[in-house]
Amino acid sequence: MSGMRLILVGPPGAGKGTQAPKIKEKYGIAHLATGDMLRSQVARQTELGKEAKKIMDQGNLVSDEIVVGMIKDELLNNPECKNGFILDGFPRTVVQAEKLDALLAEMKLELNTVVELQVDDELLVRRITGRLVHPASGRSYHVEFNPPKVPMTDDVTGEPLVQRSDDNADALRKRLVNYHEQTAPVVDYYKGKNKWSPIAAAQAPEKVWEQIEAALKKVE
Repeated sequence: MSGMRLILVGPPGAGKGTQAPKIKEKYGIAHLATGDMLRSQVARQTELGKEAKKIMDQGNLVSDEIVVGMIKDELLNNPECKNGFILDGFPRTVVQAEKLDALLAEMKLELNTVVELQVDDELLVRRITGRLVHPASGRSYHVEFNPPKVPMTDDVTGEPLVQRSDDNADALRKRLVNYHEQTAPVVDYYKGKNKWSPIAAAQAPEKVWEQIEAALKKVE
C-alpha cells in the first residue's frame, strides 16, 4: 500500500475539524476518527460493534484491543484506506501507540508522521468560550473572531444563537489538563522515532494548512 499515513493530534479547539478534511481531500485518504468508527461498528452490528456497545452501555470505556480491532477492520475493508489514513483520537496513550505500531508492522505498513497542532491554552479558552452556534443549521460564529452581524442572532434566519454547555472555561481547562497529561508522552514517543511534525496552529486556518502541506511534503 502506498499513500500517506498520519496521526493528527491537537487539543480541543486547535482546528483538527478544519484541517482533517483538507488532508483527506488532498491525499484521497480515509479519515478514521475513533468516535465515528465506534458508531459505524455499532450501527452495522459487527462483532466488534456488539462488544463495544455492551461495554459502553455499562458506562465503561472501550478497550484498546477493540479500537485496534476497528482500525484493522477499516484498513482491510475500507477502500479509502488503500491510499492511506488520518487517525484522529487514537492513540491517546503510549500503550495504545505501541499497539498501533504492532498492528501496522503486522500489516507491513509504516506511519509517515504525527502532525501536532500546537496552540496556547489561553487562546484555546478564548476560542472555545466565545463559540456561538445556530442549533438548526449548525452554523457557528465567534463573539471575538467571527461575530454575527447582530449580537446573538443568526445572520441567515435571525433566530437566536446558543452557547454549548461544554463550551465553558472551567470544563475546557479540565479537558486541557487531561489532554496534556495524556498526549505529551505520546508525542515524546513519536519524537523518539522521528515521526513528529509540530504545527503552529494559532494562526489563520490558511496559514496552518500551508504549514501542514509543507510538513507532509517532507515525509511523503
